Amino acid sequence: MHILLIHQAFAALNEPGGTRHHELARHLAGRGHRVTIIASPVSYLTGGAEAAAVAEEAGIIHLRARTYSAHHKSFAHRVLAFLSFMVSSFFIGLGVQEVDVVWGTSPPIFQGITAWLLARLKGARFLFEVRDLWPAFAVAVGVLKNPLLIRAAEGLERFLYRRADRLMVNSPGFVSHVAARAGREPAVIPNGADVSMFDPAADGAAFRVAHGLEDKFVALYAGAHGLSNDLGVVLNAARRLADAPYIAIVLLGDGKEKPVLIAAAQAMRLTNVHFLPPVPKEAMPEALAAADCGIAILKPIEMYKTTYPNKVFDYMAAGRPLALAIDGVSRDVMEAAGAGLFAQPGDPAALAAALRQLAADPTAARHMGLAGRAYLEAHFDRAALAQEFENLLLELQMGKQVNTL
Repeated sequence: MHILLIHQAFAALNEPGGTRHHELARHLAGRGHRVTIIASPVSYLTGGAEAAAVAEEAGIIHLRARTYSAHHKSFAHRVLAFLSFMVSSFFIGLGVQEVDVVWGTSPPIFQGITAWLLARLKGARFLFEVRDLWPAFAVAVGVLKNPLLIRAAEGLERFLYRRADRLMVNSPGFVSHVAARAGREPAVIPNGADVSMFDPAADGAAFRVAHGLEDKFVALYAGAHGLSNDLGVVLNAARRLADAPYIAIVLLGDGKEKPVLIAAAQAMRLTNVHFLPPVPKEAMPEALAAADCGIAILKPIEMYKTTYPNKVFDYMAAGRPLALAIDGVSRDVMEAAGAGLFAQPGDPAALAAALRQLAADPTAARHMGLAGRAYLEAHFDRAALAQEFENLLLELQMGKQVNTL
C-alpha cells in the first residue's frame, strides 16, 4: 500500500516537535508499505525557514513544499502560510504516483482540501485525521473572532468531515464534536509514546550539569510556547516558589510567546526559571531523564478538556510524574494511572502547591512516575497504536470509496 501524507507541521525524529506521524510512518514502512510525506520546510515550532534534513529511510520519501515563512508574526501571516502550503503541496502531490490512501491531517485544516482533492483526482481513499477541533479551539482562545470567517471555517470543517472516506481522531474527547458534524463516528487512534525511546532509570546527569541544574528538583515543561500553553501561569507559580530555591522550573521549547515570557520572567526577577532552546525528539529522552516531574498546562478553556497533548504521554513514558494543569480526558488518564497531581488550570497557586508537594516527597513522586510508565505501556504504547492504525488503513484500502467530487 502507498500512503501519501499531507502535513505542513510534520516533524521528523531529528527535529523538535511532535513526531507521531514520523513514528507511524516508520512502522508502516517496516511492515512493507510505502509512505510519501509532503511537509513544509518551515518549522512550525520555531518558525525557522529551514527544517532539518531528514535521513533517507527505506519505504519513506520526504518532500518539502515551498511555504510562506512568517507564520509566527500574526494570525494573518499564519493564514498566508497555511494557504501557500495548501497550493504548493497540491502541485507536488500531483506528481506522486500509484497512491492508495491520501492521509490529510488538521490543523491546519486548509491542507485537508489538498488531501481531499488529490485523493479524488488519483482515485485513492481519503483519510482525514483531526488533531484538534479547529476552528472551535481558535474561537475559544480568541484568535478567530470575525463571524463571517467563523461560519466559513465551520463550513470547511463540515465539508471535509463529510467527504472523508474515513475519519480519525487522536483523543476520545473529540468524538462527539466530530460525529455531530460528520454524521458518523471517527476511529480513535490516540496520542501515545514509544516506550522503547525512554529509560525511566536514566538520571540525565549530563543534561543537568550542562544547564546548571545539579542538586535541583527539576520541573520540566517541554513543548510549544504559544498562546494556548498558558505559560504565564507557570511564571507566576515560580514566583510563589521563590522560598524553595531547590525547585528549578525549566521551560524547554520555542514559540511565538517565548520572547514575551522571557521578558516577563526578567521583570519578575525570577531566578528559578530556566529557558532552554528546543531539542529534536531523538534528544528528548535525555532531557526528560534530567527532570523530576513534567509540567503539562493549557489555558482554562472548556474545549481544552478534550485534548490528549503529546507531552503528557512522553512524560509518562519517561517515568516522570505529572504536574497537570489540564482538566478533562488528560486528567482522566493521569488519575487512572496514579501518575501525578492535578492543578486547577489557570491557578498559579495550585500549580505551585503541586510542584511543592512533588518536591517534598521524591519517593512518592518516583512511584507516581513509574505507575504512569506502566499504564502507558499497557494502554498508549506507540507500537500497539501503530498496528491499530495500519489495520485501519488496510480496511480503508479494501473498502468502497463512498465520496466523490
